[in-house]
Amino acid sequence: MIISRAPLRISFFGGGTDFPEYFTQESGAVLATAVDKYSFITASTFHSHLFDYSLRVSYSKVELGKTIDELQHPVYRECLRFCNLTGSLELQAMADLPAFSGLGSSSTFTVSLLQALHAYKGEYVTPLKLAYEAIFIERRVLGEFVGLQDQATAALGGFNVLEFRAEDDIKVTPLALSTQRIAEIEQNLFLVFTGIKRRAQKIEENKIKNIVSNLDNLRQMRRMVDKGYDLLVSGKSLSAFGELLAEAWVSKRRLDDSVSSQEIDDLYSRGIAAGAFGGKLLGAGGGGFLLFIVPPEKRAAFSDAFKDKHEIKVRIAAPGSQIIFS
Repeated sequence: MIISRAPLRISFFGGGTDFPEYFTQESGAVLATAVDKYSFITASTFHSHLFDYSLRVSYSKVELGKTIDELQHPVYRECLRFCNLTGSLELQAMADLPAFSGLGSSSTFTVSLLQALHAYKGEYVTPLKLAYEAIFIERRVLGEFVGLQDQATAALGGFNVLEFRAEDDIKVTPLALSTQRIAEIEQNLFLVFTGIKRRAQKIEENKIKNIVSNLDNLRQMRRMVDKGYDLLVSGKSLSAFGELLAEAWVSKRRLDDSVSSQEIDDLYSRGIAAGAFGGKLLGAGGGGFLLFIVPPEKRAAFSDAFKDKHEIKVRIAAPGSQIIFS
């Protein structure tokens, strides 16, 4: 049996500039960290000659098939095809957090699955190659409206500035942060689940259609990546980082009307009123997790303000996709 895992992510700045439709014209980059919440895949052989199927894949459903073409789950089907695996194989997916929550879970699933399939074949692939393969599957094979940051962070892990030059050319600059600085950042992070699940595809499709009209806004969001990087590595107060996140949320809301809603706006206002320096909605928009930067001395009161929601505590700079059992 092979067990792989790949981390989910928090994207602080630059989301939206990681689409080729944008960065092939302008400079695209994100500031993002992997977190210690994961997508897991198990891959194991079974004696298919004793059954009336040769493939068993499990997610929220269970599918049994004699051939790859019979599988309905598109990512399972195309990753198996890409890795040239045709049968006598059982795959099972598990995750620490629900899908459609703004933490990059769809791409993390793809990365973890590819990692498991390569290991099952006895193959090693570098983290960047793994990211490029996941990008190829999602964008070129499945035709999904996705950027490049989720696959890269899932494969690479860590806390990085990712600069996008092509779908197979990403420059990675890790943040040089001390253990104490990482702990300080973690103590100021507050993730709260809105309770709203959404599929990002339509929101991202709308953003792509509006790229020309959003160019100035996206350029501003790209500049925030450098500002955020400087604030963190220079050791400056995280209050300024939180305030920059608030600016990023204003810019993100301008990308498309579907990014936010009255319910999300009310939750965000609740967080600011409870003492957050700033924050934003993670992912494409429309639901998922809200991220706030909250001073530790206000954390207890802040938690009380959101006692009707689910808070998730995370560690940052988590390792990238890896095999944890074989």
